[in-house]
Amino acid sequence: MFASLCVMWGLPYMLIKIALQDLEPAAIVFLRCGLAAVILLPWAAITGRLAALRGHLRWVGLFAICEIGIPWMLTGLAEQHLSSSFTALLIAGVPLLTALIYRFTHLKEHLGIRRSLGLGLGSLGVGLLVGFSLSGSTGPAIAMMAAVILGYTLGPLIIASKLSDLPGGAVVAVSVGLVAVLYAPWGIAQFPHHVTASATWAIGMLAIVCTAGAFLTFFALVVEIGAPRATVVTYINPAVALLLGVVLLSEAVTPSMLLGFPFVIAGSILATGKPVPTVEIR
Repeated sequence: MFASLCVMWGLPYMLIKIALQDLEPAAIVFLRCGLAAVILLPWAAITGRLAALRGHLRWVGLFAICEIGIPWMLTGLAEQHLSSSFTALLIAGVPLLTALIYRFTHLKEHLGIRRSLGLGLGSLGVGLLVGFSLSGSTGPAIAMMAAVILGYTLGPLIIASKLSDLPGGAVVAVSVGLVAVLYAPWGIAQFPHHVTASATWAIGMLAIVCTAGAFLTFFALVVEIGAPRATVVTYINPAVALLLGVVLLSEAVTPSMLLGFPFVIAGSILATGKPVPTVEIR
């Protein structure tokens, strides 16, 4: 599940970049969520999964806003100024913020020396990326990505603390449906008269693979290994996004990427590893 999710959530940055050639960010969010909702809502209703959400819609709505509504819009706006690969690399800051919030909210999650070192190295890599790339033109876009990181951190925490006992497919179906409804006025108003084939298949991939399929996998992964470890997937996503951006979109590999990326990968290896067992001497 972890490996599959790394690929499915490494693809969106390239696909968003392609879709932005024809569509505004709000229209991308609307189409991505709308198509995913058309696929997931009937399935969730037929299988009886929607009934389990009664009494939990407030938390489902909050999850939808934190994990989908705000981050996807801001990511699209940021990618108007940042490369897809660099945008993905910034998302690697999610695991550290998740671990810190867990620490302050007193949830039962122990980092351990190995995972703490991994999170630290990954964060150092992100710091190198931002430090070398921050400028007047990219500053606002990087600030948007900081808000995206916060949203992607709060979303899994909501899953783990409030929604873990609910069917993931139903939560995802209602979440993308709510976001589609919220963005419908802007998405429809900004829809262009003509959309190229490349933008069309990019939206289709975003909805079917990177939304419907990825979220179902993510819910199962959070329940299986916990939110902090599940969000470490954001250390691997950049590898996929960087490769796709360079090979398919001809994006440049900058010095900041060369310096920061190895730390991100090293942090991922350490942070996802199991802690070394300790022997208690009585």
